[in-house]
Amino acid sequence: MTNIRGAIQKHPLASYTVIAYAISWILVIPFILSEWGVLHGDYRIAFIIKSFGPFAAALIVTGITEGKQGIETLRGRIRQWRAGWVWYALTLLAIPALFMIGLLIQPGAASGFTGLTPAVIIGYLVSFVIVAFGGGPLGEEPGWRGFALPRLQGTYGSLKGTLLLSLIWTCWHLPDFLTSAQGGGPGVPASTLLVNFVLFLLLVTSLSILFTWLFNHTGGSIFMAILAHASVNTPQVALVPMFPAVTTTMLNTGALIGFGVAALVVLLVTKGKLSCKEIV
Repeated sequence: MTNIRGAIQKHPLASYTVIAYAISWILVIPFILSEWGVLHGDYRIAFIIKSFGPFAAALIVTGITEGKQGIETLRGRIRQWRAGWVWYALTLLAIPALFMIGLLIQPGAASGFTGLTPAVIIGYLVSFVIVAFGGGPLGEEPGWRGFALPRLQGTYGSLKGTLLLSLIWTCWHLPDFLTSAQGGGPGVPASTLLVNFVLFLLLVTSLSILFTWLFNHTGGSIFMAILAHASVNTPQVALVPMFPAVTTTMLNTGALIGFGVAALVVLLVTKGKLSCKEIV
C-alpha cells in the first residue's frame, strides 16, 4: 500500500487517469453485457454511476497528494458559482444554440419535426437540473477540469494541455462505443464505429477548447464547467427527440459543426492562449 501511495504522489496525473478509467470501465460492464444480450435486465443505472469515476478519482488522488486541505479546495471550486452574466449567457444559451444550429443545418435532420411546445421547454429546464447534477457533468468535471486541466496547463500550457486532456477524455468513453450510447452494439459495422469515434474525438477536442477558455476566464470554476457540460448534454435528452430522423452520426456531426466553428473562433481570438491568465 505504501508503494501505491508513493507512486500516486510521484505521478498524480497518470494515477488519476488510470483510477478514473478503472472505476468507470468496471462499473459500465453490466450495461455493456446487457446491450449484447449476455445479461438480462435494465442496467442503465450502471451507465449513469460510471460517469462519477473521474470525480471519485479526483477525490482519491487529491486526498493522497494534498490531504484534507486539497479536498476542501476542490469542493470550494465546485461551489464557485460567481461569474459575470456574459459567461452565464454563453454557457446556458450559446452552447445549446450552437448544438442545435449545427444539428439542423444537416440535410434531413428536421424531417418529421414534432413541434416545440411549452411542455418541451419545461422538460428542458427540468432535464437540465437532472443532467447537470445526476450524471456526467457533476460526475466528470471535478476530474477533467477540476483535477486534470490545471496540472496539464501548468506543465504544457493551455493549448497543448487542453489537447492532451481531450484525448484522455475521449478515450475514457471507449467502452461506450460498444453500446447504443455511441451508436454501437451488436451488428454495428466496424466502419460505422470508426466514423463515430473520429467524429467524437474531434467533437471532444472542440469542447475541451471551449471549456478551457470558460474555465480560465471564470477563475477555475468547476461549477461553470458543470453547467457548460450540462448545456451540451441536455439538448440531446430534451430537444433532439423532437427530430426523429436524427442519427448518432448526425448528432455528433451537428455538435462538431457548432462547437468546432466556435472553438476555431476562440483559438483565433486568443491566439491559442485560451485565456488572459492561465489557472495553474
